[in-house]
Amino acid sequence: MNMVTDDLQQRWWTLEAKLVERFGKKPDMDAILFLIGIQEAGFVSHEITKEQKQDLMHVAVCTILTPGGYYANEGQDEDGWPHFRQLKALPEMNLIEQENFLKDHILFYFEQQDF
Repeated sequence: MNMVTDDLQQRWWTLEAKLVERFGKKPDMDAILFLIGIQEAGFVSHEITKEQKQDLMHVAVCTILTPGGYYANEGQDEDGWPHFRQLKALPEMNLIEQENFLKDHILFYFEQQDF
């Protein structure tokens, strides 16, 4: 592993530890994206459909990739859901690179939130 990957992994573990402290269990990446989606959409419901969960995760991915210039937030629809427009294509990546790309953007998101 190179230093960049080591640093990313270390920062990721720190974030996971904070989330464990807050929620009592270690979330996987999907759960973290889900949490970001809920926060960004201001979505509160006791019953969340599978489709809504996917929508919330999509909101999260768009949100975390907005600072990198990949998406632009275009406001909300009548139901209060945020809508995004893709500005540029994501780089070609293998699975591990994709995961690290998302982790890096998730970490930046939480830093911006002062978490």
